Amino acid sequence: MKLITWNIQWARGMDDRVDPARVVAHARQMADFDVLCLQEVADNFPELDFNDDADQFARFAELLPGFTAIEGIGVDVADGKGGRQRFGNLLLTRYPVAQALRHLLPWEAAETRNMPRMLIEAMALTPLGPVRLMTTHLEYSSSTLRAAQVEGIREAHRMALARHATPRSAGPHTYRMTPSSPSAVLTGDFNMRPDDPVLARLLAPFGGGEPPLVDLWAAVKGEVPHPPTANLFDQTYGQPGCLDYVLATPDLAARARSIACDVETKVSDHQPILVEFDLG
Repeated sequence: MKLITWNIQWARGMDDRVDPARVVAHARQMADFDVLCLQEVADNFPELDFNDDADQFARFAELLPGFTAIEGIGVDVADGKGGRQRFGNLLLTRYPVAQALRHLLPWEAAETRNMPRMLIEAMALTPLGPVRLMTTHLEYSSSTLRAAQVEGIREAHRMALARHATPRSAGPHTYRMTPSSPSAVLTGDFNMRPDDPVLARLLAPFGGGEPPLVDLWAAVKGEVPHPPTANLFDQTYGQPGCLDYVLATPDLAARARSIACDVETKVSDHQPILVEFDLG
């Protein structure tokens, strides 16, 4: 399984060109990916710098025929013209998706500029079996908000593990059974540096012995420092550093064959990360 995660800044490159097709083309240059996790996807948001009113969720789905596209809308507001403006995450995979869940993460109060955040959870039917693929984009402006969102992610993971351990009764139509799995991957722009205590909390063990989430860069690369995934070419929002991650449960971490970050591309203000898992 080849997975790419990327904050695409509404498909805006460092040249200020907004081009979803260029994003997909570059991802395909990196790998013949099975899973593409995107953050900062926009629909009808011409106020974003250099953007138009296009539905990028639909456009990315068009660009990847044969993939299932799971939208994760964090911001959903009226445009004042009878339409909606949407902003959030998008998970695309060539694997069948047995079930898709969309978790609204806790939205605490803070005086900083902030917005609602969400977590996509897609049950993908991979060659190894069912795997929960998750992607998110955590708050930039406030560690307090990120901490609350991390607790929301941990609770979503814990509940998924509990549902797997205690299967529900089968029923017809809307109650029909769907696969469950303890195996999970979490990707996204966490807006945290590797030494952030909130990241340590996300990786912390669970009290009931549930499988935690493991940082795949550390699992595969050991002591090699995380590469910078943001602010490489523009330091307006800070110095270059790692803000983007791929985590997985220990069983999948053991199957991670390689992990790499493309630090050269300027197709976004963030750098894409590629992970290859051996699911044979």
